[in-house]
Amino acid sequence: MPDDKKLDYVEFPTRDLPASKSFFETVFGWKFTDYGPEYASFARSEAGLDGGFHAGEPHTGALVIFYAARLEKVLADVTRAGGEIVRPVFDFPGGRRFEFTEPGGNRLAVWSDPA
Repeated sequence: MPDDKKLDYVEFPTRDLPASKSFFETVFGWKFTDYGPEYASFARSEAGLDGGFHAGEPHTGALVIFYAARLEKVLADVTRAGGEIVRPVFDFPGGRRFEFTEPGGNRLAVWSDPA
């Protein structure tokens, strides 16, 4: 289990998933695990931090993801502190997460283990 409430994962949107994978494999030696045609993850051993690429239109930058042992508590804390939930809790292979914007406008996410 990752350390609670620490930065744990970074996710990049990409217009061309195969091209992004090829680029990072060639330049940085990253290895990927595919989770369907629209998502691929890379591991800490290659990149220094776990992360992934998802098919989609790039927005302002990478999605930085925190880990929390108690996802619903952190969701309540985010809301109470003025954050706006932009993607409610959803399941993904390996866990659950939600996405939010903080009052300064940055989009972030929090994930946890499966329920």
